[in-house]
Formats: sequence, C-alpha cells, structure tokens
Amino acid sequence: MSSNSKRHGYNNPKYKNPNPVKIIPLGGIGEIGKNMTAIEYGGDMIIVDCGMSFPEENMPGVDCVIPDFTYVRRNQEKLRGILITHGHEDHIGSLPYFLREFKTHVFGGTMAIELIKLKLQDKNVPFEGIKLTTCKNGDIIQLGNSLSAEFIRVNHSIADSYALCINTPVGKIVHSGDFKIDYTPINGKVINLQRMGELGKEGVLMFMCESTNVEIEGFSPSEKHVGEAFSHYFRKAEGRIIVATFSSHVHRMQQIITAAEKYGRHVCLSGRSMVQVFNIANSLGYIDIKPDTLIDIDAIDNYPDNRIVILTTGSQAEPMSALTRMAFNSHRSVDIQKGDTVIISADPIPGNEKPIYRVINELYKKGAHVIYQSLADVHVSGHAYRDELMMLHTLIKPKFFIPVHGEYRMLCLHKEMAINLGMNEDNICILENGAVLELKEDEAKITDHVPANPVLIDGTGTVDADDRVLTDRIHLSEDGCLAIAITVDERTGDLACSPAVNSMGCFDSDDMDMLYELISEKVDDLLKQASNKAGSIEAFLEKRNFREQIKSFVHSKSGRRPMIIFNISYVGGYSDDEYYGDR
Repeated sequence: MSSNSKRHGYNNPKYKNPNPVKIIPLGGIGEIGKNMTAIEYGGDMIIVDCGMSFPEENMPGVDCVIPDFTYVRRNQEKLRGILITHGHEDHIGSLPYFLREFKTHVFGGTMAIELIKLKLQDKNVPFEGIKLTTCKNGDIIQLGNSLSAEFIRVNHSIADSYALCINTPVGKIVHSGDFKIDYTPINGKVINLQRMGELGKEGVLMFMCESTNVEIEGFSPSEKHVGEAFSHYFRKAEGRIIVATFSSHVHRMQQIITAAEKYGRHVCLSGRSMVQVFNIANSLGYIDIKPDTLIDIDAIDNYPDNRIVILTTGSQAEPMSALTRMAFNSHRSVDIQKGDTVIISADPIPGNEKPIYRVINELYKKGAHVIYQSLADVHVSGHAYRDELMMLHTLIKPKFFIPVHGEYRMLCLHKEMAINLGMNEDNICILENGAVLELKEDEAKITDHVPANPVLIDGTGTVDADDRVLTDRIHLSEDGCLAIAITVDERTGDLACSPAVNSMGCFDSDDMDMLYELISEKVDDLLKQASNKAGSIEAFLEKRNFREQIKSFVHSKSGRRPMIIFNISYVGGYSDDEYYGDR
C-alpha cells in the first residue's frame, strides 16, 4: 500500500496503444443489492464489492441471493484483489461464499474489514490464504501490473465509506460507491469533494455512479437532523424508549446514545448484530459513551421505565429480529407495554412495507406510541439526492458514464440527468448484469455477455432461480400437497386395498373426507383398468395420461391443482417407491 501524493493515470511507454479495459457488472444493475463489478485489463482483474440481496416473495425458503461467480471462476488466475466501498450487506454479504472458494486480498475501510472478519467467523470460512487490509482516505493500492486504486472518503450511513478511483492504462475509472454529501456529519469527516474536483481536472474516462435516490429532487438532509428529532422525542417520552435501526448505522447509534445521556437514560442493546457492531465500533473508538450508560438488557427491571432506552434490531420487521419478537411477545427480556415509545428509525426496503406495518399495528395494539419515518423526521437517507448527484457529475466531468446501483427506471432517470448536464448521450451506457463493456479512450461498447443470473442460497447449498426445487416450493405454497398411498399385493400385482388419500394445505376440512373418498375411488378405477390390460401398476403410474387424469379430476372437484405424490407399498415385500404425479 502506498499513500504518496503521485496520483495520476498510467503513462507508461509500453501502453502507447493500450488494449481496452473491460467493465463487467455481475450484480447491482437494474436492482438494489448484490453489488459486484469486475474490472479487467490484460492479465489483471479486480472486483469492486461482493454483496448480497434479500430473497423476493417468489423465493420461498431462500436465505439470500448472491451474484454468479462463474466469470471469476473462469478467470481466477487474473484475480488481484477485491475492493470494498463500505460494509453494508449489499456490498459485503457474499464475501463468505466468495472467499471460501477464491483465496485473495480484500481491501476496505476499517469498519468494513472488521465486519468482514465477523462474517467469515460466523460462516466458518478459513482465513488461510485470505488477506484483509484496511485502507483510509488517499491510500493508493497497486493491483497487479496494470491496475491501481485510490480510496476517496465519502459520507454514507455507515462509517468508513469510500469512492474509488481505479487507474488503468486506458484512463481513470471513478466508482462513487454509496454516498451522500453531508456538510455536518456526526464524525466530522466530510466527503472529499476537493479530491473529486482534482480528478475532474486530471481527466476521468469513466464514471460509475449510484442511482438510488435520483428520483428525489434537492439535497438529502444531514444525519444531524435525526439527532435533533431524537432529542425532541426523548424529552417528551414518559416511559421506556425503544429505537429500532440498522445495526451497521454507527452514527445513528451514537446519536441515540447521546440523546439518552442528555435525558438521564441508560441504554441497553437487543439483537445479536446490534451487540456485535456496537462492540466493533466501540473498540475502534467510534462510540462516545459514558461508563455507566450501557446496561445489560436482562437488568432493565432494576431501573424505572423513564430511565431506559432499548436500542434494537428489527427496523425491517425481520421475522426473528428483536423488535418483531417484542411485538409478538416472544422476546426473552422485553414485552411491549402501554406507555412505551417505539421509534423505527429506517425507511422500509422496497417491497418490505407489509411486514413492517404488521409489526407497527401490533405495537399499537400493545398500547405503545409508535414513531416512524412517514410520521416524523427520525430517519434520513444515506444516498445522494438528485442535486448531490449533479454536483458530483459536475466536479468529475467524465467522458463516459455508467449509472449503477438502482432499478431500471432509476438508471434511465440518471441517464436523462447526465444528458441535461451536457453529456453526450452516446457516451452513457445503461448496462445489464453480465454485460461486458470494452472501454477505450474514445469508445465504449458492449462486446459480450457472461453468466450473471442470481444464485439463491438455501441453507448450505445453492439453488438456481429456475430450479425445480424452487418451482416445487412455490407450487406447494400456492396449492398444497396431495399424497396418494397405493398398496400392491406382491404375489398377484393387484391392489391389496383401496388407495389411501391425505393432504396438506389443499382442501377445507368440511369437504376433505368426501374429496378423499372420491379421489380414492377414481384412482382405484383407473388402476383396475390397468390390471385388466395386463400391465403392471408401477408402469401405469408412470404414464403421463394417468397423472393428467388424476390432476384433472382433483381440479374438477376442488378447483385446486396441488402437487400430487404417489407412494407404493408392497404387501410382503421390502421395496418402497415414490412417483411424483405432477412432474
């Protein structure tokens, strides 16, 4: 690592006519989450971020979604390291899966590296062969023979967030990371706009900029405004105060602690990740707290209600989070009671509104006073609004531009904004995950596509987005399962008794017995026809025509199309086979 002041692109004689540099987004384009981009020149390749996203409603049983590593796998010998812009899950969440396979060097801010260590330990990923290096504002990292990267401080909703300037033989590529422009940040470290302006004067070939809040006009409020709101509500509250926020938001955590101390309250932590991140931040000196402020959550009954603040996870109503368990009376230490003030200090992740409002409704039922973002200024975004994006574009003055980190409409709006600022429309590239963009000094074009379909993590294994396992789960969740047990006399090959029918999630209890009897009779009739034709029952069960007849019959009687499973048992035999009737 070097922190010298020589900051410029390559000007080596051997690169008089450089080959194009490849920019390959493997995630984070047309979506919020699983950010990952490969940048490649000659024999060197680096990765920017390696994040995950949460499963969608049509992914039952899936724990998380990660990028496809196929391209990295095919070019593993070129990999020179991973650059991490900051420590949020959508930028580091896939690292345990990546580093289990690819032993490489990871560079990032102090907070990000500490969180990565924790994630690797939690997932039991061996550290052997993995090197983790902390970087700070101005550090320049050499990556192979042809690439280097400079870390540039930005403001965001987690400590130690950075933009990157990647120097290539073709020119400079600036990646904004996630950022906002906050003139009054909690830690006093403002975004390094001076360096952004210097890069603009030196010449930036490509700008990759986040698009999350491009739809919102103006400037995002400072994080300091949230502290003022906390102070207002803490002063008014008469009972316990429970604040739910993202555990990674150390600056928010500090403001809650500051407000608690101002009004003579003790703070206790609830939620595993909240405790872990607090311990990391406190050990790094990022938390300013009096010795007697923090108490154990099991000791809250020893203090009056008006002296308690509970800092908890669960701002997104995750099923097993601390706030959700409090709301539904399953938390080991805290039950919501009348007089509690609950502050949800976070915006809902898009698509997650229903679970959040379900928890809010339950909190109201318990008699709590609930304050959430739509009612009060208890949260500000960590992402730049439209005017902040325009400021960075104006400072950097890139020749080419790729909008990233946003759904498709956001990317299009970001493109329109850049055009309005005077940029040539032909120099703006809206990509998709897997596109290979070849960048030259005077040209940027898509030349290929690589695998970039989402990979679903299911327990300890992976599931493809179109995998039959996922299809079966969706089918089961929609129409349930019908099981038909058939007993065959092994000596004669005939039915030993009438088929037995059972189901889960298919029929109303009032109609169940009658439907079971009708289905059993139908199966019995069809199988007897098979016996009369001198064919084996096993062979008949495998015929598509038989399965379709049963499916149609069930649908005609119930209006449903459940998954149908046939189980064959043999009287006097030892084998046991299953046939899946709707495969």
